[in-house]
Amino acid sequence: MRRDIFQAIADPTRRAIIALIAIQAMTPNALAEHFQTSRQAVSKHIKILTECQLVRQEQQGREIYYSLEIEKMREIDKWIDQFRKIWETRFNQLDDVLSTIKNQKK
Repeated sequence: MRRDIFQAIADPTRRAIIALIAIQAMTPNALAEHFQTSRQAVSKHIKILTECQLVRQEQQGREIYYSLEIEKMREIDKWIDQFRKIWETRFNQLDDVLSTIKNQKK
């Protein structure tokens, strides 16, 4: 089943995993230490992130390390950016209105 990246980042645990591996690649055991849940639950979250291609795995000896897939994160940023531009325009318009009101009171 193909998963949507926005479904993946909707879960707070998966967002926390992304934040952790953005700093450095980690094994499932190292990730599990940061949560009040089982390693199996963390592995399930990692599997979803991997299916969405937000996370990549790399074998180093007997360990598997997971790291962030930056290009896929850019996809999220690109989608959010369209709304960022709308918000910035609206905030600028609000600033103009507030400045006008402030100047009228003087």
